[in-house]
Amino acid sequence: MSQLTNVQELLRVLRLTETASHLPILVKQAETNEVTYLRFLYDVLRYEQHRREEKLRERRLKWASFPYYKTLDEFQLQEQPSLTKRQFHQLRELSWLDQLFNLILLGPPGVGKTHLAIGLGIEAIHQGYKVTFITMGELIQALKTEEITRKSQIRLQRLRESNLVIIDDLMFIAMDQREANLFFHLINDLYNQSSIILTSNKGPSEWGELLGDPAITTAVLDRIIHRAEVIHLNGDSYRMKHRISIFNDETVQN
Repeated sequence: MSQLTNVQELLRVLRLTETASHLPILVKQAETNEVTYLRFLYDVLRYEQHRREEKLRERRLKWASFPYYKTLDEFQLQEQPSLTKRQFHQLRELSWLDQLFNLILLGPPGVGKTHLAIGLGIEAIHQGYKVTFITMGELIQALKTEEITRKSQIRLQRLRESNLVIIDDLMFIAMDQREANLFFHLINDLYNQSSIILTSNKGPSEWGELLGDPAITTAVLDRIIHRAEVIHLNGDSYRMKHRISIFNDETVQN
């Protein structure tokens, strides 16, 4: 057994598995560049750290359950006149997340609410936060079945452990008394523990239609709006403006 193989085996025993596999390349680079022993040791340890960080981000992206992967760099800010470049960069800095602020993204379908929410969630993961994305319909179903299905239990446990929870399409379905009560208890669990991003086509003043019970509506609003920034996204639907024509395979500009 060669000395290189022996070192690789020791690295695996020490659970430095990523470095063990990559060691021949690191050794070759060190020999080519004639680096010092100390520099070589630094490169080995830095590589292991880098790969562990990458794998952690991959796990957290999978955990987040985003319906698609769209970053803030892909967000068409020029299509959204109600959000300034300065405001956009302030959101991207995530200082609001450290302060446990909530974001309420309001606007009609197609203006980029979900894209912005997902982009902020991806940015948060890259900065070391735990994030969970869930639609309102999925959330209600999970809450109703938490006591009887393992899948719902796992999803809600991850949600409650997240630094940022994204709830998409708040006004998608109306709730009955039990569902509204379960939703309130979830919001209460997240209060002072996690930040929440809510997307909706209706403002908080209309959420009573969703929750039904005035007392529950007041309690939910009290916890969400206590520290919240309401962002109105206006303008034309991006999807409609840039839709594809079946006749000429070109984007149709309205």
